[in-house]
Amino acid sequence: MIVVTGAAGFIASCLVTRLNAANFNDVVVVDNFSVAKKMANLEGKKIKEYVDRNDFFDWLEKNYEEVEFIFHLGARTDTTEMNREVLDLLNLDYSKKVWNACCEYQIPLVYASSAATYGSGTLGYDDDENMIPLLQPLNPYGDSKNDFDKWALEQTAKPFFWTGLKFFNVYGPNEYHKGRMASVILHAYNAIEENGSFTLFKSHNPDYKDGEQMRDFVYVKDVVEVLFWLMNHRKNSGIYNLGSGQARTFLDLTFNTFTAMGKDINVDFRDTPEDIRDKYQYYTQANMDKLRSIGYDKSFHTLEEGIQDYVQNYLMTNSYY
Repeated sequence: MIVVTGAAGFIASCLVTRLNAANFNDVVVVDNFSVAKKMANLEGKKIKEYVDRNDFFDWLEKNYEEVEFIFHLGARTDTTEMNREVLDLLNLDYSKKVWNACCEYQIPLVYASSAATYGSGTLGYDDDENMIPLLQPLNPYGDSKNDFDKWALEQTAKPFFWTGLKFFNVYGPNEYHKGRMASVILHAYNAIEENGSFTLFKSHNPDYKDGEQMRDFVYVKDVVEVLFWLMNHRKNSGIYNLGSGQARTFLDLTFNTFTAMGKDINVDFRDTPEDIRDKYQYYTQANMDKLRSIGYDKSFHTLEEGIQDYVQNYLMTNSYY
């Protein structure tokens, strides 16, 4: 059996699809299944068992001998969440319990970290583990992810194979439930459909013009390919970046969304909300050399390719992956 936590969410549900496509059908999904808006992500997938996240460790104690691998992708992913108790409970303490269980039962583990750990990027975006204690995230969410990375590296007891992945700006199908935290592509698509235009945040940094803030946007299908590869690789434990390796502007993203929809480009700008303005990342770009160095050689979608596939094969057809 393969366990996927956070399974009704965005990336994890796409991973279940990828596992099924490779004939891994004994997938155990773990989540808070009371959140009905996420459940459409799992419809039609081959799933062995649904386990509530609060019952998972009792379940694992009874079934660990049958578990081949754990993908721990469940987390509180709202970057505007200010309640550190919630973040510590779900992102730090729960992850520690998963880690310790994998050590006890000798189960390999891949877990989700985040590019939010890099903060403003003043120390760069290299996944050098020696730099992790020095990173200064811009929000409590980033702190919670970096705190677990630091804790994991400090442990003398480790799963025989483990990997933490610093996800950059992931976009693609199955993010429909995420509301404000969904990718700008989804927000752009909905706005363009509704009124034929889209409004981006202004830049409040003199080094960047409006709309020229840059992020490393990575297509979810590329993310799950890396996850699947790591499950089969099971060597070179550690913490790795997972982005496209190429920063692009929000204008690039928006123009490509208009183009994929066959619509005329019409972009406006508004002030960045004050609650995120001083915690806003103006540039991110994953250094992908470390993952490449251990043998991952598949190419990633360009932004143009990823947006075209997402818009035309999922958003325009109301489809899930």
